[in-house]
Amino acid sequence: MLWVLKVFTVPGPDVTSDVSVIYHNWFEILRTGTFPLDDVTWQYPPAAALAILSPTALSFLDYPTAFFVLVCLCDALVLGLLLYAGGRPGKRRAGAWVWVAGVPLLGPTAYARYDLMVTAVAVMALLAGARHPRVLGALAGFGALLKVWPVLLLIGTARGRDTRRAWATAAGTAGAVTLVFVVAMPGALAFLGFQRDRGTEVESLGSLVFHVARHFGWQGEVRLNYGSVEFLGPYVPLVSAVAQSLSVLAFGWLVWWRVRARAWSPSTVSDAAFAAVLLFTVTSRVLSPQYLLWLVGLAAVCLTFRSSRMALPAFLTLAATALTFWEFPVWFAHVVTSDWRGVLLLAVRNGLLVAATLVACRRLWVWTVLPTPPHSEDAGHAPDDTARPARAPAAVAGRGPGQPSWSRR
Repeated sequence: MLWVLKVFTVPGPDVTSDVSVIYHNWFEILRTGTFPLDDVTWQYPPAAALAILSPTALSFLDYPTAFFVLVCLCDALVLGLLLYAGGRPGKRRAGAWVWVAGVPLLGPTAYARYDLMVTAVAVMALLAGARHPRVLGALAGFGALLKVWPVLLLIGTARGRDTRRAWATAAGTAGAVTLVFVVAMPGALAFLGFQRDRGTEVESLGSLVFHVARHFGWQGEVRLNYGSVEFLGPYVPLVSAVAQSLSVLAFGWLVWWRVRARAWSPSTVSDAAFAAVLLFTVTSRVLSPQYLLWLVGLAAVCLTFRSSRMALPAFLTLAATALTFWEFPVWFAHVVTSDWRGVLLLAVRNGLLVAATLVACRRLWVWTVLPTPPHSEDAGHAPDDTARPARAPAAVAGRGPGQPSWSRR
């Protein structure tokens, strides 16, 4: 709060301008009963309007301050939920510490975007979804209309009744909310066309190709385009197409994992969501700093469960979050000019995210697909009896008497 209220400042561009200028302008349009039809920077699903309009609840404050206060309250809500959940059987408070560390590591950007509000919805969905699939579905469906990615929370629901309940509720919630916006406000689906025309952002994994190519005579440029700083020039459409293809392959892997998965523990839903969002983050054409909030929130939920195996990916994500603060806003000028400092910083940050993704996907596969999960790779980390999946009958598991096996639920 001291950062975004400018009691203290950090080097680099003013990160609060998105709220004081862009969000405020959208607010003035949305309050008239229509979406920003002529603004290509409006690239969000219709329920995002609720986040932009939320400062109305604190009308005695100016728009930016009201927005920052509301984000701060969401931050406190997430911390409270993680602390409460961490005190229950089969859980721990390690997740709360991940949140306590991760949000400040991102710097003022954490409060200067509405992504923390979306992350709060996702955290509520995952913590409630362990026992209430319909609540998970309703919150995931609503979250998807805030910023799309919460739909990935549903990928890890246990097959059978839980999946039917969660997915049907999510579809019903998303459909009903979309219908309300389409009927009530013109332009509710305009974001689809604006999002389609995005290019390769200078902070994405694919942008490293052009950061290096600039030192070898690549004839392109960096320009503010569709609301973000992107590369424009030769081969940019090709790299963007490759990134989209990788996202399709990532989705295919998730489907294949779900088909092959044989064992579900209490943490599988959150572990799968964390791995899925990591996959789509590193393969995206756009990797804005606030995306790290999504990963910090999901990592915090994972580590709340004693049965989770996502400790190493969570720590890699925290390290990437710390570097992201230096990448934006502190050394953003170095990133934009592609000098050695900016390229090295971006390469290490993106490398940490790729490493976290690979480790998370491997652990998710090993502990849910293979018939006999190996001993934990995290020294000293073993799930307690309340978090361990039930044993399958020896005949089903293909094992002799007395030999443990994970369930086939």
